[in-house]
Amino acid sequence: MDKVEVKIIFMVFMFSIAFWGVREATAAGPEFHGFMEFAYGPKVSDDHTKRDDFNLLEQRLQLKTKYLFEGDGFFARKNSSLNFKGDFTVDEYFFGKTDFELRELNLSTTLVDWFDLKAGRQILTWGTGDYLFINDLFPKDYVSFFIGRDDEYLKKPSDALKMSFYPSLANVDFVISTFESNTTAKGDRLSFFDSFQGGIAGVNSDRDLLEPPLQLSNLEYALRTYRNLGSHEAAFYYFRGFDKNPTSYQDEAARQLFYPRLDIYGTSLRGPAASGIGNIEFGYTNSREDSNGNNRLIANSLFKVLTGYEKDLGNDFKIGLQYFYEQTLDYGQYKESLLPTDFVFDESRHLLTQRITKLYKNQTVSITLFNFYSPSNKDGYVRPMVSYHVSDQWKATLGANLPWGEDDLTEFGQMKRNKNVYVRFR
Repeated sequence: MDKVEVKIIFMVFMFSIAFWGVREATAAGPEFHGFMEFAYGPKVSDDHTKRDDFNLLEQRLQLKTKYLFEGDGFFARKNSSLNFKGDFTVDEYFFGKTDFELRELNLSTTLVDWFDLKAGRQILTWGTGDYLFINDLFPKDYVSFFIGRDDEYLKKPSDALKMSFYPSLANVDFVISTFESNTTAKGDRLSFFDSFQGGIAGVNSDRDLLEPPLQLSNLEYALRTYRNLGSHEAAFYYFRGFDKNPTSYQDEAARQLFYPRLDIYGTSLRGPAASGIGNIEFGYTNSREDSNGNNRLIANSLFKVLTGYEKDLGNDFKIGLQYFYEQTLDYGQYKESLLPTDFVFDESRHLLTQRITKLYKNQTVSITLFNFYSPSNKDGYVRPMVSYHVSDQWKATLGANLPWGEDDLTEFGQMKRNKNVYVRFR
């Protein structure tokens, strides 16, 4: 049983419940809603990827629906619903490749007053950060983020079972999911720092990313316990699973990277502060396969802290500020284990972010500037965006992705050749 593919179990479970529930429902079929979108992002810098002139050119159709069970059946009595969301795309970057992404297909039900259940494909997220994640180890799509797709596509779907409990002491969310990696640059659409190439690489990158096999022993577990303390919300987090980025080396000669096992323990507090909203979040990442930090091929344990503040200044003008700190633990052992030819990463990292948002014309025009800046890495990433609701049916967006950095191996420095300006019409 240990080798059974867990995704098959999830899908069989989902469709069995759906078939059972639909048989007992008496309502008419669900109504579909959605949008069509055209997006184009010409490059404003040179790299070595498949296309020299753009990294975003696609047409998208999203459809979604929610089916509410009615009648006298079990699921109707439990306030249950079936949720679906899917995206059809034509990607001109890959020469008109057509694709379908199932973003949501799940059953949501309230079995008893203090217990909710959601089973199937769903978008999961928690934590207090704005584009920064400490205790949220659910999968992300950073390719979409860096080429100018809507923020919705930063969060990838998970095949998961989410259980929510509501006892008097505190609320509890418990998630069991299969592994899904982050979507990151691999050289075809976005260039990045490839340690095997010794610098920024594009189509010349040749890495083998080894994902954990789909089996029961590789299920991931995430837990959040939260409650209100006056006007503030306090939360505690636990995660047991895998890093979502291939941060460790399996076989250097074969250019193989893998996703190491992690345990993450964290806490957060969010609520009113200085006439605005403040937050602070901590996280300790335990590298289960290198707990002592003396294996140069496996990423070390980490300590992270994030603090933020946002305020509405009136007249549809808002600001948000964040400070993020990350420290590599057992750094001395890490340094001693390195070979003379290895790249050396810093012990700590400081990152500042700023978001400024201003609305005009009865809130139909939104101007946003989000800026990442790391004084320790000497790199950053500027994300300006203007959106205009032309009517109730049409929305136009103009923006840019402008990463920069002095060194090629830092988080944003490695992305500096991927600058673009994009437009989206929806």
